[in-house]
Amino acid sequence: MTAPRYQQQSAAAPPGGPRRRADVITAVCAAVLVAAAAVAGVLIERAGQKLYVDWEPLYSDWAPHVGPGTLPALVVAAAVVVWGPAAAARLPWRPLLWCTWAAATAWTFALALVDGWHPGIAGQLTDKHEYLLAMGRWEDPGAALRTFTDHILIDVPRNWPAHVAGHPPGAMLTFVGLDRIGLDGGAWAGVFCIVTGTSAAAAILVALGALGAGRAARRAAPFVVLAPAAVWVGTSADGYFAAVTAWGLALLALAGTARTRARWAAALGAGLLLGWVLYLSYGLTLAGILAAAVIACTRTLRALPLAVIGAAAVAAAFTAAGFWWFEGYDLLVTRYFQGVGGKRPYSYWIWANLAIVVITAGPAAVAGARRAALAAPAAIGRLRRTPPNGDDALVVMAAAALAAIAVADLSGMSKGETERIWLPFVVWVVPAAALLPLRDHRVWLGVQAALALAANHLLLNGW
Repeated sequence: MTAPRYQQQSAAAPPGGPRRRADVITAVCAAVLVAAAAVAGVLIERAGQKLYVDWEPLYSDWAPHVGPGTLPALVVAAAVVVWGPAAAARLPWRPLLWCTWAAATAWTFALALVDGWHPGIAGQLTDKHEYLLAMGRWEDPGAALRTFTDHILIDVPRNWPAHVAGHPPGAMLTFVGLDRIGLDGGAWAGVFCIVTGTSAAAAILVALGALGAGRAARRAAPFVVLAPAAVWVGTSADGYFAAVTAWGLALLALAGTARTRARWAAALGAGLLLGWVLYLSYGLTLAGILAAAVIACTRTLRALPLAVIGAAAVAAAFTAAGFWWFEGYDLLVTRYFQGVGGKRPYSYWIWANLAIVVITAGPAAVAGARRAALAAPAAIGRLRRTPPNGDDALVVMAAAALAAIAVADLSGMSKGETERIWLPFVVWVVPAAALLPLRDHRVWLGVQAALALAANHLLLNGW
């Protein structure tokens, strides 16, 4: 794929003044939403109703600080803002993918190190809620799988820590696997989650390129790198979940568009990864909306049979090992309402969750998402007649991510902590920033970076 001219304007984003003003107005309204969620949260707490977060609406503590990652984070941010757009336009395609992953990794590591090596990286997955706390109970993984659902509810003996109980056992098995190959402890687990989580940046570009939106992918690359979501990719296992989902979707896109025999391997690989994500997080059933968007963009079902076989193989393996997904989900719903999930007011979180999306995706992504939402009906209409080109695939994928977020929000099973839980969907909203006028990209990138730096230096995450 050849590099487009950096000066070429997005077809979905003409440089007209009114639309640029609408971008700014959208960002300002998004900031007002965040402020409203913060103020309303404080008032609700003072009125005696608990939200079970420490800095409304985020699950964080107010703690202004600097750390060893401060200077590297500033350097990475400045480099991407100044040189990122031009480099993304001119680099050959494969080097662009590697550079995007490397830059996202550097950015995320730097942000995590603002809190120091511990807890910034080594301590994030070892506290009272996290996976590694239960590691001693997985000496026999087979027995742990067979009895996994016996320990989900709060009122049973030896109930699992919150994050273990709140997810299928695939997440726990990942860390057990790391332990078995000698990568034990919080440091290796943290490094693993960051390195794999940041690979989602490259996966998103691969998917968009395969779907005919290569130029849009290049414009999106700097935004994908500097996404404020990196703050939470570096502090939770959900960044890893986001990457597995993104690579599954990328392989599905390649399977539907490639003209070589490798497309069959890509289809099977997509099914295996998307099947695996169902055993990483129950909520990632909503990744099916994104998968449907990919299939719509490829305009063919040829990848579907092998993808279904791959996903079914994962489900069959877990079922044969003794874990029944539907039983686990049913018990999780009960535990959710046994804990703070049943106490957090739906009337607040139904809109405060969206304020969290503003923070994790960033103002540029929110402004771009407005453009994507407006362009989606026409883009979907064109898919019925011709393969996607230009920005159509980017628009459709962003719209699908917004739809997944809307369903998750309305479900009532995501009340708070969505800064990490919704990462697999938010990372597909971020590329919508590519729809903004090119001449504004550096300014918007600066805003994105400033938000991430502020969030990481002013707050301490609760995981």
